[in-house]
Amino acid sequence: MPKMAMVVPHTLGTEEALKRIQGMMEELKREHGDRVTDLREQWRGERGEFSLKAMGFAVSGSLDVLPAEVRIAGELPWSAKPFQGRIEGLIRERAERLLAG
Repeated sequence: MPKMAMVVPHTLGTEEALKRIQGMMEELKREHGDRVTDLREQWRGERGEFSLKAMGFAVSGSLDVLPAEVRIAGELPWSAKPFQGRIEGLIRERAERLLAG
């Protein structure tokens, strides 16, 4: 499976960044409910694990919220490989917007 990984810096501190990031999945569901299904999100402290189906593709991964950055890692199905750059770009854009000071 193709892997994706990105680091999004922030200046919010762990607690505020965690609060904002935890709302990202629910916001994604609200905005794209017609294309996002089977959303699951589970948090243990500053580490979250997620899975969802987007446009028929199963996506899973993890989020680690650190004092100055959020690390996002995930796996995409091979059939989504042609769209990997676009998927990563959308995730990065959303995370950067949420973490803007």
